[in-house]
Amino acid sequence: MDGHTPIHASKPSVYKYHPLVPNFSDLTSSKTSTIINPHYSFYTIVHFQILYFIMGVFTYEAETTTVIPPARLFKAFVLDADNLIPKIAPQAIKSSQFNYVKHRIDEIDNANFTYGYSLIEGDALTDKLEKISYEIKLVASPDGGSILKSTSKYHTKGDHEIKEEQIKAGKEKAAGLFKAVEGYLLANTDAYN
Repeated sequence: MDGHTPIHASKPSVYKYHPLVPNFSDLTSSKTSTIINPHYSFYTIVHFQILYFIMGVFTYEAETTTVIPPARLFKAFVLDADNLIPKIAPQAIKSSQFNYVKHRIDEIDNANFTYGYSLIEGDALTDKLEKISYEIKLVASPDGGSILKSTSKYHTKGDHEIKEEQIKAGKEKAAGLFKAVEGYLLANTDAYN
């Protein structure tokens, strides 16, 4: 990774809803630090995660596996998330710390199970972030499940850097949301087929 400073992280990340956007109100220009990798369970195995910072863009990448096939997971987690998430995790929607956020959909590819969107406005960005971009790709795993590849890019204003600790809470909420969707699909085998 030419010019990148890799920093290993602890949890997978995929999220769409503003309650899961971390609070960046305390951004500083300090260097990033490493998070200890805690135990992680519930049908999901973390294979790869990395964080790096390049001139105003802080990137978080993660790969997570699940036994849910890509087409089914994409339907539930991306295409019908507006209906499913409030149903299975109403507390995630009701307990938002933010008053307003605006997302822009950058890409939806149903055939290749990819989804990209950006957080472009709202109090979650503060005066330190220009935008946050998210990319999700689901690929089939050899066992019939999925490998979920996610990338989050935090576009900072000026030369501000972001510490891992500042995004950790949001990533933990995102992992919990993913586990809730995965658990719902495992418990409801006829849903989203």
